[in-house]
Amino acid sequence: MKTREDFIDPEEVLKLENQVCFPLYSSANAVVRNYRPLLEQLDLTYLQYLVMMVLWSENGINVKELGSKLYLDSGTITPLLKRLETKALVRRTRCEHDERIRKLYLTQAGFDLKKKAQTIPNAMVCKLDIELDDLVQLKHLCEKIILRLNQ
Repeated sequence: MKTREDFIDPEEVLKLENQVCFPLYSSANAVVRNYRPLLEQLDLTYLQYLVMMVLWSENGINVKELGSKLYLDSGTITPLLKRLETKALVRRTRCEHDERIRKLYLTQAGFDLKKKAQTIPNAMVCKLDIELDDLVQLKHLCEKIILRLNQ
């Protein structure tokens, strides 16, 4: 059975312009950079914004489930949640039936922030200036990559 390498010229395989990973990496960085000024108005980093988006739709989620949804390990998510607690946007509590499980809840300030954040997705769509169908297709392809690489 032939592999993908059988179809790629060995002299071309390590050229940056022939890589899929580099435009993915660069575009992800560019997107996060363009979120920054929008999120500064909310006093959130991009990762904090992602956490808040999950909590706005799933208030009371446990920390492990949140980490799984965001593909973040506990070493990344714990300090992130502590900063959100310091900002009085979330609170962590222990689960009643299992003390080992930490649940996350929005504070009133966390709920209130949602209204301000609702303008951000449209602002980013305007910045991207890409057809909606193309954005949907891009999202689908990215999700496909995530699924394949996280098996």
